[in-house]
Amino acid sequence: MDLLLRGLLSKFIRRGSMTFTTASGAKFTCGDGTGKPVFARFVTTRAERRILLNPELALGEAYMDGEFVIDQGSIADALAILMNQPDVLPGWAKVRWWLRYFVRHIGQFNPRGRARNNVAHHYDLDGRLYSLFLDADKQYSCAYFETPDTSLDDAQLAKKRHLGAKLLVDHGDRVLDIGSGWGGLGLYLAEIAGADVTGVTLSTEQLQVANARAAEKNLTQSAKFLLEDYRDVTGAFDRIVSVGMFEHVGVAFYETFFRRCAELLTDDGVMLLHSIGRSEGPDATNPWIAKYIFPGGYIPSLSEVMAAIERAGLLVCDVEILRLHYAETLKAWRERFMARREEAVQLYDERFARMWEFYLAASEMSFRKQNLMNFQIQLTKRQGVVPMTRDYVPQEEAKLRAREQRTKPRLKMAGE
Repeated sequence: MDLLLRGLLSKFIRRGSMTFTTASGAKFTCGDGTGKPVFARFVTTRAERRILLNPELALGEAYMDGEFVIDQGSIADALAILMNQPDVLPGWAKVRWWLRYFVRHIGQFNPRGRARNNVAHHYDLDGRLYSLFLDADKQYSCAYFETPDTSLDDAQLAKKRHLGAKLLVDHGDRVLDIGSGWGGLGLYLAEIAGADVTGVTLSTEQLQVANARAAEKNLTQSAKFLLEDYRDVTGAFDRIVSVGMFEHVGVAFYETFFRRCAELLTDDGVMLLHSIGRSEGPDATNPWIAKYIFPGGYIPSLSEVMAAIERAGLLVCDVEILRLHYAETLKAWRERFMARREEAVQLYDERFARMWEFYLAASEMSFRKQNLMNFQIQLTKRQGVVPMTRDYVPQEEAKLRAREQRTKPRLKMAGE
């Protein structure tokens, strides 16, 4: 086993410096010797065997189970090396990738019942977990770092301001927030822009918090949150926004999603979709992520999204690619989580804490070392609804920033 492990890992790891100790005590180093060295250890032969057979799934599981240990460095350091190789996957893992790719529509088939169960798996966890690492407004999506030294809280506020500017939200506009989370964006648009916001979510945990926050800020007349599937929403809306929800729709439902948005959007309306995306072509969801973190989830390529938009009859007015913003967001989350890791252990257990650590580190390196990014697509139903140039975006941001200064106190979590 030692010779096989050494041969295969040495062939795959050609950048960086990673030293392995096998379960039998043998040591070998892979890579070209550059960068920060990382020392890792296989505790059991079972972990060695499983990682060789199915590395995309088994590496995370072995780390969760304490069978793959980082003796020098961190799991983030290890993943920075493993996810920065010339080949995205080891050669022996590509057959499994093709199998997953051919059946990916099955895993992403998200009718109403399954969609709600998938959301509950991740978003209905103990709310105290998310308070360990998110900003005060509980924004669980890519922040917008206007400068390299911007704090996480300020970057998340800048994200909401950036979205509001692109939506051209005005006082009294009817806004639909699809996938409204803990209500932060909806409350911002209601309080700062004066909009009439309806947020929909499939998470009972998030719903309770969002409505409690609206009541705390006396915004229940202008910001209401519902436990509702996007397919069941009724009414007409001047603005539609969706942030961090599209990753849960599934390829088979893209056209359904955009057609429903087109039906709900007024003729002079504006829609903004903010989602994680792939800079390359269609792919398959990582099996560890699908099993433990986001069942039914899938990160789309732009080509998949654009085709569905075209079939739905919507017009693309603007596309912005946010490249390393999510890498910096995830770094901040990971550092915050690690600073309060023992609290996560107390909420759940050690295995859960290692799972969450692996999730945040792997996600960060997917953006930092591989082909993931975030896109914001602005959509309308006809020409001439939004200005011809992007000059309006900083102008609208300045207006919103001025309103923020006049609105005291700043947005807070319910009970804080």
